[in-house]
Amino acid sequence: MTATIWLFAIGQLGWSILAGLVSNWLVYFYQPSAESIDVGQLLYVPQGRVVLGVLTIIGVITAVGRIFDAFTDPWIANKSDRSTNPKGRRIPFMRKVAIPFAAITTLVFMAPVKSISGINTAWLLVTLLLFYLCMTIYCTPFNALIPLIGSDQKSRIAVSTAISLTFIVGTALAYLAPVIWGALTPSMGRVTAMRTTFGAMSAFACICLLVPTFAIDERKLGEFTPTKENAFASLKITFGNKDFRTFVYSDVLYFTALTIFQTGLPFFVTSLMGLKESDSSLLFVMMTGLSLLWYPLVNKLAPKFGKKKLVRIAFLIFTFTYILTALSGIFVQGKLSWGIMIVAFASISMAILGILPQAMVADVAEEDSVLSGTNRDGMFFAARTFAFKMGQSLAMLIFTAFAASGVIGYRMAAITAAVLCVLANLALVRYDEKRILKVCMEHESQLKAAD
Repeated sequence: MTATIWLFAIGQLGWSILAGLVSNWLVYFYQPSAESIDVGQLLYVPQGRVVLGVLTIIGVITAVGRIFDAFTDPWIANKSDRSTNPKGRRIPFMRKVAIPFAAITTLVFMAPVKSISGINTAWLLVTLLLFYLCMTIYCTPFNALIPLIGSDQKSRIAVSTAISLTFIVGTALAYLAPVIWGALTPSMGRVTAMRTTFGAMSAFACICLLVPTFAIDERKLGEFTPTKENAFASLKITFGNKDFRTFVYSDVLYFTALTIFQTGLPFFVTSLMGLKESDSSLLFVMMTGLSLLWYPLVNKLAPKFGKKKLVRIAFLIFTFTYILTALSGIFVQGKLSWGIMIVAFASISMAILGILPQAMVADVAEEDSVLSGTNRDGMFFAARTFAFKMGQSLAMLIFTAFAASGVIGYRMAAITAAVLCVLANLALVRYDEKRILKVCMEHESQLKAAD
């Protein structure tokens, strides 16, 4: 099973690279800072708050993309849950979409007109919608495999740890993009170098996406009866679970805050801290390395103290981290120490929140399956992504609107993220982890006794 877990996790490496390229560099590419323009970045879409005098073009497009993405999640989840494909309910979806997913990621950055143009705006909107559709078709069935590969509490934590590791490595690789395009820029020019970097990374990600689809035989993981409800009926039943709703409220707030932070990180590094563009890659790699050091401790503490308590601690640490980010560079700029302090604290939360929330969704899905007699794993994970993607849509509107104000806007964005983390912490108080785990463990004991 260990080999299966890691083969499965390679798929997460692939899609996290693609998601990282878009989430980390889309705004930086299409709504560049003054520093980026000075070194050769072109403008492709109208800049500033040109939509109703409040919102930016890039903010509206990315928000629309996320809303579209959120609404396709339940549809794909339901098709997967209801599938009768003899090769499995999940793997066939993943295999068919892997190549289109990687290709469209590159095309997102290939605006055809070398100046501000409505054609570029339309291009970005269409390619971004296709990107999110492909991501949903791959990721929703992928996440639904977690309860199959992690069939008990111990293996579930192992699966969550493995995919968290490959997720954070994939995101770190995406953050290395400036190092690569920086080396290529002297010979290619900035824009061509960036596009070449995105294309090469997408090709590597495509290989990773395909690994679990050929290396894992879904039919050997377990037998489950397909659901019969339509997408919206199944989604309604899923959100009818009280503890799941509580988890989702918290998750939406957290992901809104995280998206603001991740989207803003290149701007925080260059405009607030006064560091080089490539330093954002260095700092993220440092955060990744530090985060990995916390993984064994998180795995050890989760069974002892519970997932809920550790997640709430992570929210507190992230709150402090975002406040520190808002204050960075006020007294002195050009010092890497600001970034080092931020990534040191953030690494703790990244480790906890990278591992435990997925396992919490799997816990709720198992409890619901035991009590209802119907397996809706796909819909539970899709419902979670549906909700937090709505939060991410809001985050893109918030950040891009703030970013139009320059340095003061970046600081306000970081403070907003801190407030959202406080609210996420408070929302999780009502999550009844003890009751959920009791049902799950009793069910697992019955299955072991039957064997």
